[in-house]
Amino acid sequence: MPTGPRPSVLYVTDLAYPARGRRYGDEDISLTARLREDFALALYHPRDAAALLDGFDAALIRNSGPVLHHREAYEAFRSRARELGTRVYNPLHGRGDMAGKQYLVDLSRSGHPVIPTVDRTADLGSLPTAPEYVVKPKLGADSAGLRFVPEPVLPDGEDGAWLVQPRIDFRYEVSFYFVDHDFQYALYAPDPERRWELVPYAPDAADLAFARDFVEWNSLDHGIQRVDACRTAGGELLLVELEDLNPYLSLDRVDASVREAFAVRMTASLRDLLG
Repeated sequence: MPTGPRPSVLYVTDLAYPARGRRYGDEDISLTARLREDFALALYHPRDAAALLDGFDAALIRNSGPVLHHREAYEAFRSRARELGTRVYNPLHGRGDMAGKQYLVDLSRSGHPVIPTVDRTADLGSLPTAPEYVVKPKLGADSAGLRFVPEPVLPDGEDGAWLVQPRIDFRYEVSFYFVDHDFQYALYAPDPERRWELVPYAPDAADLAFARDFVEWNSLDHGIQRVDACRTAGGELLLVELEDLNPYLSLDRVDASVREAFAVRMTASLRDLLG
């Protein structure tokens, strides 16, 4: 138990957000109960966070729902945090989903092991041949706006706003969870049709090297990152998403010792951020 005054943390969450296959509220209630041993916490909705920042030592963004549902409030929060110099966890300079989906295009162009992704009409011909293609908005989340099409096309020929990918035939999806640059645990969905029915996954050295490369590529010294990948029919891992804003942790899918180890490591990370 800490002996000095507990730092104050504004915990940003939407406890009532109706996430498919996930229980945002349950996870945040459980995690905050553990973090209160070390921090003075107050839970607030993302729409209220900007107005309250100056009363806290730090802000912790957790299961706050897709930013697209409160874009104006999120931008106000970012602006106010920078104005006040408030420490934010995760810090606001992440290069993954925090900044939109452009990173998938950039990583694809540079030859990283990601699902091939383009956002310009001129690049559609570079995509591999596939029975179907996925078209989704670059600022989307939770499959909002996602559609499957027989040919690679951009809606209305609009460059820059949409992503196009081949629909990958994969065996399963797997997620790797990190605090700072330290691996914590991995979970996977054995049934591709049930993305959030997760069970523990034992990664080998190659799996961890794959995931760690993306964590190292990102620019976050502190924070939680979830590296989502798919295992193709041929056996390789391809990046699906690098979630560095408010990754759901699926802590209910790991045992008590793993949850405790995660909380201990997250506490140390927050304290290090606060200096």
